[in-house]
Amino acid sequence: MPCRLYLISPPVIDLAAFIPRVKEAFNGGDIASFQLRLKGADDADILKAAEALLPICRDHGAAFIMNDRPDLAVKAGADGVHIGQDDGSLKAARAIVGDGMVIGVSCHDSRHLAMIAGEQGADYMAFGAFYPTTSKNPESLKRWGTPTPDILTWWQEYMVLPCVAIGGINPQNCAGLAKAGADFVAVITAVWNHPEGPGKAVEEFNVILGGT
Repeated sequence: MPCRLYLISPPVIDLAAFIPRVKEAFNGGDIASFQLRLKGADDADILKAAEALLPICRDHGAAFIMNDRPDLAVKAGADGVHIGQDDGSLKAARAIVGDGMVIGVSCHDSRHLAMIAGEQGADYMAFGAFYPTTSKNPESLKRWGTPTPDILTWWQEYMVLPCVAIGGINPQNCAGLAKAGADFVAVITAVWNHPEGPGKAVEEFNVILGGT
């Protein structure tokens, strides 16, 4: 299976202006998953955004993933939730969302954390940040380390669950991660800040990932 795009929202959005940009992104080509990752927003605004964006994802066959909040994932009717190492236990998240919802876990540069998450029932692992990124603060990056692509190769050799590469990924560097073993590449800035718009960015990613 070719590596596919896992699109993540910016941390702050103007929903009315963001909706057409999401539609433009999907019109650019294949997107496997969309993660709503709003930082500092209150619950009502997150659920309002989910209500508007989830149908767009469904129309294009993409999974809608909620960041950090299993409780809001359930309320929104999301397909899954993504949790970090500081967002509570996977066991607690599973108790909230049930067996029918996907749970992804950030494992950073740690094979150990990834194996534990797999044993506890995670559905996919995310490794990163592979490259410099503005989506994580320097303290977090220093704390969790910077992986190299061989962690993706190792995962594919020994595990059956899919893995996601994240962190500073753009059309120029995604091919190497795909060839190393990433099932998905997660992208924020390279899509939303593309000078020709998100649709063009998605198109570029699909051209490159389709050839890996």
